[in-house]
This record gives sequence, C-alpha cells and structure tokens, in this order.
Amino acid sequence: MKREPVYESDIAEINMTPFVDIVLVILVIFMVTATFVTQGKIPLNLPQASSAQNHKDEQKPLVVSLKETGELYCDDVALSIEALDAKIAQIRSKEPYVLLRSDAKTPFEHVVKVIDICKKNHINTFAIQTTKGKM
Repeated sequence: MKREPVYESDIAEINMTPFVDIVLVILVIFMVTATFVTQGKIPLNLPQASSAQNHKDEQKPLVVSLKETGELYCDDVALSIEALDAKIAQIRSKEPYVLLRSDAKTPFEHVVKVIDICKKNHINTFAIQTTKGKM
C-alpha cells in the first residue's frame, strides 16, 4: 500500500478562534483589575467640597489616610504616628508633598498632628482629597 506524501500547502489557514477567545478573556481580566487598582484601598467617607478639582501630578505623592477612629495609614500600610514621623523624615525627594485622605468624621486633632509632622520635616505642600458635592 502506497501512501501519498503530505505537503505543507495542504494546511492553508490557522484557526484563529482560540487565539481570539484567549485575548478577549485577558482583556476582560485587565479591565476588571484596573478598576480595583485606581481606587483607594482604605475605605473612607471623604468630606465634600464644592470647589473640588481633579489634579494630575508627575510626581507620586505620599498618601496619608486617616480613618474615623484615628487609625493612620501611609500608602495603605497601617502606621503609628511615630512611625509616620520616621517615614517622612526619610523622604529625600526634591519637592515632596503629601496627599491627605481623611474621613469626614475624623477629629481635626488627628489631621493637625499629621500636618505638624510634615511641617517639622520641611514638607509644606499638601493636597487634601475630597469628593465633589454641593455645599
């Protein structure tokens, strides 16, 4: 029995359907995870301000979050007030600045402590994160 030779030209096309399916699944996964990355990880009820503005910066700020109970977070890591002082003292950026996220019901005393630590370490530029609302 004689076999006929198989030539490469017999397979004229590659089936693209599995490739397209995989690319679409990866796209959906990317879109879903991108929304989680952009949101703050520490849930806060931010105060409202009628003059709230969106602000884009080239330099990444040091994000300090204060919960209603007075818990302090720096870049989503829980810290004590003394540890925050040490962390801010280590910053050697040209023009460092702090993005302060505070719950609307946080006692003002805690906010003043954070600002006092920053000023003690020669950081005078602050951004206070709020939500846009009617006053």
